[in-house]
Amino acid sequence: MTIDWIAKLRHLLQTVAFCLTVSALQVAFNPERSYGIPVTYSLAIGSITWLLIDFGRHFVPSSRETGWPQGAAGLMLPLVGIVTGYVGGTLVGDAVWGFSSWSEQARPRLVGSVLVTLLAGVIANFYFYSVNRGRYFERRMSEAQARATEARLKLLESQLEPHMLFNTLANLRVLIGMDPPRAQAMLDRLIAFLRSTLDASRTATLPLASEFDRLADYLALMAVRMGPRLQVALDLPDELRQLPMPPLLLQPLVENSIKHGLEPKVAGGRIEVTARRDGTRLRLSVRDTGVGLGAASVEGTRFGLQQVRDRLAALHGDAASLTLQAAPDADGGTLAEVMLPLATEPGA
Repeated sequence: MTIDWIAKLRHLLQTVAFCLTVSALQVAFNPERSYGIPVTYSLAIGSITWLLIDFGRHFVPSSRETGWPQGAAGLMLPLVGIVTGYVGGTLVGDAVWGFSSWSEQARPRLVGSVLVTLLAGVIANFYFYSVNRGRYFERRMSEAQARATEARLKLLESQLEPHMLFNTLANLRVLIGMDPPRAQAMLDRLIAFLRSTLDASRTATLPLASEFDRLADYLALMAVRMGPRLQVALDLPDELRQLPMPPLLLQPLVENSIKHGLEPKVAGGRIEVTARRDGTRLRLSVRDTGVGLGAASVEGTRFGLQQVRDRLAALHGDAASLTLQAAPDADGGTLAEVMLPLATEPGA
């Protein structure tokens, strides 16, 4: 039996607050009485009732939805708890104040006291039942949302992988007609790349170093086709190598840089992929020295960029972002930056 002591403490404090409210109402309807007397009885009765019901429910069949007793036990445990709590709490109050609630003089108040206790006990039990039922459905909703997010991510990844493959096969088709030996070398690279990519895509997260390894494989594949027109620089600091990453997050950004930035440029250019810690966030940059945003086909880049934005939103909400802008230095080209929170693991 596992007991959530934080929840127990929360229930006790709520019970105390309820008892103080009940005693305050009693004084409001009977102002000549001292507040100390009803509050003593109320706290004693409420505390004993809470102790019996909240701990007793762990020893009887309970509803999975609410964590509270069900069936016959659902009726008997609260009833036994309220009756026992009333008797025990009254005896405690009598001992404190030197009264006898069972004496002939006190009998006129006994019926009212019993009715107040029954009414307060029913209200308190219904409150705790409703609260626990609401928390159960909140947990179920959170679990359903998590499963929906996971399914959405899998869908996005399943859409992304064929997109990458089709782009690569289109490049291979062009090269077959121009240079068969290079096309064969590119095909060998493609087989190795797809094998490693398939292994990586079967997990929800992978180390950032593995993501950079996949990019290195892909860029080596593209270098077969582009030759010296493609220069590559990958910069990953050692302290960031083991950070968890969703697979293929940077892949579409690198593809866009080559297809819409470097390939249309006769002289080719350079592509740089870097990772940096930026306060509490991780900054991932893909920069090329290609033709730039003004000359690139924005329509052609939309699919890959939207896939990245959708995956970031599903993983981190507003805490992550993707920006695309003109490179800020004289070399020109385009800079794409992904910002991720460092404190939260993707998919967590």
